[in-house]
Amino acid sequence: MERHDVIILGGGLVGLTLGIALARHGVKVAVVDPADPAATLAAGFDGRASAVASAPWRMLQAIGVADRLAGKGCPIDTIRVQDGLSPEALMFEPDAADGALGYMFENRDIRRALFETAQGVDGLTLFMQRRPVDSERDLDGVRVTLDDGRVLAGSLLIGAEGRKSPTRDAAGITVARWSYNHVAMIASLAHQKPHDNVAWEIFYSSGPFALLPLVDDEQGRHRTALVWTVAEKDAPAMLGLSDRAYLAEADKRMGGIFGKTEMISPRSAYPLGFHHAARITDTRLALVGDAAHGIHPIAGQGVNLGYRDVAALTEVLVEGMRLGLDPGDAQLLARYQRWRSLDSFMVAASTDGLTRLFGIPGRAARTVRRIGLGAVQRIPPLKARFMAEARGETGKLPRLLQGADV
Repeated sequence: MERHDVIILGGGLVGLTLGIALARHGVKVAVVDPADPAATLAAGFDGRASAVASAPWRMLQAIGVADRLAGKGCPIDTIRVQDGLSPEALMFEPDAADGALGYMFENRDIRRALFETAQGVDGLTLFMQRRPVDSERDLDGVRVTLDDGRVLAGSLLIGAEGRKSPTRDAAGITVARWSYNHVAMIASLAHQKPHDNVAWEIFYSSGPFALLPLVDDEQGRHRTALVWTVAEKDAPAMLGLSDRAYLAEADKRMGGIFGKTEMISPRSAYPLGFHHAARITDTRLALVGDAAHGIHPIAGQGVNLGYRDVAALTEVLVEGMRLGLDPGDAQLLARYQRWRSLDSFMVAASTDGLTRLFGIPGRAARTVRRIGLGAVQRIPPLKARFMAEARGETGKLPRLLQGADV
């Protein structure tokens, strides 16, 4: 039996970040994940990209991951939000002294940086290509049996397996969920004109149409990640179009902002839904990331919400262990529950509300939306609140999100 302080089930973007953050602070951690790194780090595995807000980026710097991402992220200097191709737009443009709102990375680059960092962190053991076949939690501790027969013992189990977390379901935690009946279509574009580090969120009644800046490729081509949301019933026809026809439809929605464009990646798609766990803790159990909450990608906050979980849980556990408490102590889990439940719910509710507001068809609804965008643009305190949310800087900020050690 191998003994660890914390056992994390799930080694994705959030689970592996948590493992690194805890181990950097002297916590002995095991991360169990069924994936084969050779496959998940391959160039063609996942064409998705993620926006890492400025506060989580400071955390990646603090735990030693950011150096491995040098030159791979495109700063987001401006976020432009508009209803269709209306000239009325809401512009989030921070002062130069405040730095970028965040950085766009291809997911595979983040995964590689996390995996390479994790391999060199003392106290962090990776159990890759391994599945838990049984887990037990009681007042005395946690025991996880792997598919190769090894047994891991610990004080706290963390569910980080994503939206369909079996650990959450086995704990009997109630989850509120619904489908948006929409599909997000993902692709990468090369284009004639530079994007100037601007992230575009263009809302159509059929769904958001996001253009997210990426760094130029090795050939010097300007690149952008396209996240195009369409109704579920329309998705098969859209995905069945040839690249040329698909690009022609995308160009109509872009209004020529990038000049000539071309597809430079395969297209992929995934259904969009909302879920929120009624609680994120149980006996010697904590949930993080998509195991706890899944939101619409409308504001690019999905992985950032998970990173907020990481920062808060790390602070709670490290401070508790310094006081001599067991990492699975009910007091510590209650603190984590209080800290994260309201913030995650507010972000989830706001993204859900935006999705519904911008999905209402008709001229009257469009007029209301445009008036609203104009009002936010003209009211500095309201605009500042939205900008703080985009940075991941609302609520009580854990020290890691401030760039400091716990």
